[in-house]
Amino acid sequence: MDLDTFFVSCERLIDSRLNGRPVLIGGTSDRGVVASCSYEARRFGIHSAMPMRMAKQLCPEAVILRGNSGTYTKFSKLVTDIIKEKVPLYEKASIDEFYIDLTGMDRFFGCQKLASELRTKIIRESGLPISLGLSMNKTVSKIATGEAKPNNEISIISGTEKLFLAPLSVKKIPMVGDKTYRALCDLGVKRIKTIQEMPIELMENVFGKNGIAIWEKANGIDNSPVIPYHERKSISTERTFDKDTIDVKKLEGIMTAMAENLVFQLRRGNKLTACITVKLRYSDFQTYTLQKKIPYSASDHTIIPMVLELYRKLYSRRVLVRLIGVRFSHLVEGAHQISLFEDPIILDLYKAMDHIRNRYGDRAIMRASGMNAKSISRWNPFNGEPPPLLANRRV
Repeated sequence: MDLDTFFVSCERLIDSRLNGRPVLIGGTSDRGVVASCSYEARRFGIHSAMPMRMAKQLCPEAVILRGNSGTYTKFSKLVTDIIKEKVPLYEKASIDEFYIDLTGMDRFFGCQKLASELRTKIIRESGLPISLGLSMNKTVSKIATGEAKPNNEISIISGTEKLFLAPLSVKKIPMVGDKTYRALCDLGVKRIKTIQEMPIELMENVFGKNGIAIWEKANGIDNSPVIPYHERKSISTERTFDKDTIDVKKLEGIMTAMAENLVFQLRRGNKLTACITVKLRYSDFQTYTLQKKIPYSASDHTIIPMVLELYRKLYSRRVLVRLIGVRFSHLVEGAHQISLFEDPIILDLYKAMDHIRNRYGDRAIMRASGMNAKSISRWNPFNGEPPPLLANRRV
């Protein structure tokens, strides 16, 4: 199961004015890339991972959004919870993609009936479009899901996998990227049927072990299991600047805003972190990281000063900076425990702040030093106004 244009679909649930319009989500600067785009935008030749500068040229009328990771995580969790309640075993391959093992369920309900009812339930309860591919293995199911889009379902009967795959482009095979696709085209191989008719030894001679895997997938052979879903062990965010900067005040403000937003994500997910990592990339692409372990925490007053301390130690060259980032790892379930010397009222403050953010947006209330970190915020693309309460709430 794969949620269709997931980021765009989430934004459209929040703002119906985006419906039917070409929408791009990703970095808005010339250095940014497209993280997701609507089907209306794809008609102009736009695709994910395309430079935003090129996408703007192809579709000048597109609505461009920076996106909001907290919003997408919330909707992804909603869909995950629906799947978790209904099936015995599932794998969450990404924020919007799921493999579901229905082995044995045909004895009771029928796999196709169960999968179709689950898809209907997800659409009804989340409001998000989702496509479904049902087959005997993960590879064929993934390709079938791509063919089912948008917002549809396909079932591949056992024994017909090769027949289904044969007319498709070799680029549909999950592990075939641009480089491998060009190499296959140089051999005159453009359709999966051609690979099916080739001896496996030839594929191995040309591509090595990958050639064997490509041949097997082309023939609908995939014995990889569905791996049970596990909670993520880290969260992170990065900011690549429109222009390299040496503005120390600006860098510290953005670092504060990123740390504050990630700490809020920890509390919203009932998580604690025990390891903080700060990343910095200079204009010459030299990249450095520094990390430190801390007692498990999800409090601003503990984590934000530590992030700034690591940043100040890391930023030692005093040359232009291209990118900065923050990562929290070693995550565990739990709530922050105050120490003997902390004022318990701080927990009430965090609860009040988080309540405002949950209702009005991640940056509805924040520290003044991070007010200019626009890349972390959500804003209305139609009027350019900041999110609710952003202008008059400061901590």
